[in-house]
Amino acid sequence: MKITAIRTYRVEEFANVLWVHIETDNGITGLGETFYGAEACEAHIHNTLAVRLLGQDPLKIELLHKEMVSLPNAQASTGVEYRAASAVDIALWDIFGKVAGQPVHTMLGGQSWDRIRVYNTCAGTRYVRTNKIKPVDTWNLDAQPSPYEDLDGFMTRAGDLAEDLLDQGITAMKIWPFDPAAIENKGMFITAEQLKTALKPFELIRKAVGDRMEIMVEMHSLWNLPVAKDIARTIEPYAPRWYEDPIRMNSPQALAEFARSTPVWTCASETLGSRFAYKDYMDRDAVHVVMADLCWTGGLTEGRKIAAMADTYHRPFAPHDCIGPVGFAAAIHMSFSQPNTLIQESVRAFYKGWYRELVTEVPRIEGGYVYPMEGPGLGTELVPAFFERSDLTTRLSELDQ
Repeated sequence: MKITAIRTYRVEEFANVLWVHIETDNGITGLGETFYGAEACEAHIHNTLAVRLLGQDPLKIELLHKEMVSLPNAQASTGVEYRAASAVDIALWDIFGKVAGQPVHTMLGGQSWDRIRVYNTCAGTRYVRTNKIKPVDTWNLDAQPSPYEDLDGFMTRAGDLAEDLLDQGITAMKIWPFDPAAIENKGMFITAEQLKTALKPFELIRKAVGDRMEIMVEMHSLWNLPVAKDIARTIEPYAPRWYEDPIRMNSPQALAEFARSTPVWTCASETLGSRFAYKDYMDRDAVHVVMADLCWTGGLTEGRKIAAMADTYHRPFAPHDCIGPVGFAAAIHMSFSQPNTLIQESVRAFYKGWYRELVTEVPRIEGGYVYPMEGPGLGTELVPAFFERSDLTTRLSELDQ
């Protein structure tokens, strides 16, 4: 069995998502995905990785993974090289599952859970549906209304949103009301009035539903350390579950200082690349919850190593998802295969919305829990209509005959 072709797909409407098909000589095709800088990732796949992959056995996943991430500038980052390798790696695992006739989570070691609790990241239907990836710019609050404009919901009617989520069985939500102040002040300070405004959603949630809702606080790496510590202290009375990326993820020592300053858990983060970066943070006691995005941090191959390493530090694992539908499916498989999975991120505006425009199957989420995907491999494919889109761009690398 060998890899005969690599095809990549981009569409203008979802400009940050890149899909990849790894084709083989026995007719099995694997599907992968990455997010952000799609055209640059595509170029790396075809210009650099293809010559190393074509003609190789797709089941030699560890060998091919090491080949892809051992290149210059592909060391412990979430840059283009790692994101491109992540997409290919996910596709290789899809092939592995299809060859065996088993779901990817079985290939990763089998189910550790019958169902996994989800939290709702409160993005709207058009959040990140743009070529701009920058906090606040990506919010698209003036988009066409829909039932799941949860970003507008947490900013303007957080109590009502919390009640609506609880009605669906969802008992945890993630919000980021401090971002506007961070952008305005370049993360250097926050005024008393801005602080009061940002705390309002927490007040409304606790007033409406009490402690029945867990609140995760996303801080998007926007603050300097002293201000992040001040913000954390002001939120503590509302009993948040964790603070995510309070500062830039480039200093384990600084994040460790933050983590020591608050009894609330510190979560880090999809912005770290490979297990080596995570180890630096865990060695410093800088992180309590280990989050990884499989489309950024090396695919399923690296993801399971990150999860296993977190377990050796007695840290829970919580896969990231605020990207595309294939990455979401991969995260679900990873979550079910790992015994230290705490909770799975999800965005109901995505899995009830634009994900369904692109793939054949979306993970089943009911009553606040996600259930295992059952088909072989990832259990989902790009829908036939995807290949008829007028905004579709494809690129192909083939094995010379």
